[in-house]
Amino acid sequence: MENRENITTPWTQNPEEIINILDSHPDGLSSEEASIRLAKFGLNTLEIHDETGPLKLFLSQLNSPIILILLFATVISAFLKDWVDSIIILLIVLGSAGLSFSQEFSANNAAKKLRAQISLKVNGFRDAKEQSIAADQLVPGDIVLLSAGSLVPADGVILSAQDFYVNQSVLTGETYPVEKNAAPTAANASLAERNNCVFMGTNVRSGSAHVIITQTGIHTAFGQVAHHLTSRPPETDFERGLRTFGYFLTEVMVILVLGVFVINIAFKKPPIDSVLFSIALAVGLTPQLLPAILSINLSKGSQIMADNGVIVRRLSAIENLGAMDVLCTDKTGTLTQGIVHLDGAVDIYGNRSDKVFLNAYLNAHFETGLNNALDDAITSQVQPDLTNYEKLDEIPYDFVRKRLSIVVREPSASILMVTKGALKNVLEVCDSIQDGDNVVAYDPSHQVIIQKRFEEWSAKGFRILGVATKELTECCEGYTRIDEHHMTFAGFLLFFDPPKPDVMQVITQLETMGEQLKIITGDNKLVALHVAETIGLKVEGVLTGAELAQLSDEALWHVVPKTTLFADVDPNQKEKIIRALQKSGHVVGYMGDGINDAPALHSADVGISVDSAVDVAKEAADFVLLKQDLSVLQKGIELGRSTFANTLKYIFIATSANFGNMFSMAGASLLLPFLPLLPSQILLT
Repeated sequence: MENRENITTPWTQNPEEIINILDSHPDGLSSEEASIRLAKFGLNTLEIHDETGPLKLFLSQLNSPIILILLFATVISAFLKDWVDSIIILLIVLGSAGLSFSQEFSANNAAKKLRAQISLKVNGFRDAKEQSIAADQLVPGDIVLLSAGSLVPADGVILSAQDFYVNQSVLTGETYPVEKNAAPTAANASLAERNNCVFMGTNVRSGSAHVIITQTGIHTAFGQVAHHLTSRPPETDFERGLRTFGYFLTEVMVILVLGVFVINIAFKKPPIDSVLFSIALAVGLTPQLLPAILSINLSKGSQIMADNGVIVRRLSAIENLGAMDVLCTDKTGTLTQGIVHLDGAVDIYGNRSDKVFLNAYLNAHFETGLNNALDDAITSQVQPDLTNYEKLDEIPYDFVRKRLSIVVREPSASILMVTKGALKNVLEVCDSIQDGDNVVAYDPSHQVIIQKRFEEWSAKGFRILGVATKELTECCEGYTRIDEHHMTFAGFLLFFDPPKPDVMQVITQLETMGEQLKIITGDNKLVALHVAETIGLKVEGVLTGAELAQLSDEALWHVVPKTTLFADVDPNQKEKIIRALQKSGHVVGYMGDGINDAPALHSADVGISVDSAVDVAKEAADFVLLKQDLSVLQKGIELGRSTFANTLKYIFIATSANFGNMFSMAGASLLLPFLPLLPSQILLT
């Protein structure tokens, strides 16, 4: 393999050339070769982000206002040659920082072990067979498979792609996903113009592709600009309060030092003793062990939460979990069992139809994109005879079309496109309808029948998909979404996902704890209302995606807090709802596990995902639940609140005691002809 430094413009090469340059093979690398390259190039991680180095971690314990006050006192004492006081204060600082360091170092190591449980993996080729590979083990020359929901694990060049769209806004700022293909681009092409490349940190929105890895770890585009991209996580309310508390203490100390010093000088007390006495009083005000106590509480809280099935990805978010007063969640798998059943495949009149089921099975059986519960529900049924069916092409699902099409050659040798997807989106590409054995034009009378059926079934809690077909002529260059037109609507697929048996009890307990539960779902309003009614959730207001799009930001801020159910919303609208709730003064949690949940998870004060979620969702979350269950989250909220309360207890006790002691001695110094305590005695106290 050539040196990585020589691969300066991989995007200018066609697939065959880049495979040769990287000394790879269409079937991937061997395990032995991958091990050699891993030793040469290192793990596929962003080492620039590693902040767990012992020295750096220890120094980070000294950056709070309170610690800086103590260090200032140390310098002043040393400058005045009062070495005893200086050593005492320094020992206090080092002891506090050392305890804080040991606890945080232990917490970081524990967090690493916990994160290993949710380490990212990617499907790729090793030893000429497809297998799951840990993302940090990837090396240049590896061949990987990416599909909707995948987080791109490293920089690579596309070898082949099928309707492959990637969201790379984190690098390029582009609002919409970009279609990628295998065609080489110009040597001077910018990141946004390299349409045959994928970049670490971006995510796949739809389609599938074979990609050869060209750069890993800090050598990726993301790694090179990581210091611009990795801004510090937003400050939590508790962190902001601690910082403000530190500034308040600083102001009090300045006033106390100056006031006590000036008054003691006015009473003709020794100047040096007065200065040291004033500084000692100021230092005595500080709750010196606050950094250590905070670290101990957070690390201990994270361990307890891990034992209860909640993995903490960001320690500082624990207080936000305790302060959370609004929880937004999708319904599937959280409020419902998440085990979808196919209740029926029916024609436009609601009659069972073997033909509709066969078409749906063909679509689900040959689909190779993002795995989903609806396809699993179809393929779990008794399989029809597919012996003489041959898959010719696939037009993958995406969140704009909300359709998936499969092209097959039937036993009769004719070519058939079968499309399955959201009912509205399937109907918009149909101009005819299957009416018994006849195909007739799709007219308003059929529209009335279909809408009536849709409303009836939705009100009973069914999720409804549409199925359409179209006969095609032979095509040598493949089929695209452009071919999805002039189709014949075949019928409906009815799915049902029953509510969890204990969800009503959990919702009642959450309400008792002061948590407002809001449902945000992509399903239609009727299905969502049925689920809310079934689980006993009090619905105060309903807002659909279409209605939400008509509201200004100011109007949304007033409407959202009064709304319980949001239906038929897209990913960007989910994020908009979260931000509107935050503007209204709420601490908002969001629980999601899909690609379309990533923006909302990132924006929420508390992002919650599950271990079975797609890579993008887990990366955006602050907490990962090992079970997709509200009862687990309820326990996490209780633990978050206890951690928050334990920290506040120390602050209140230590600060109130310190203020009382120090102000008493300051007052006593005005009445006595001598200093009531020596500075060293104050510090020891």
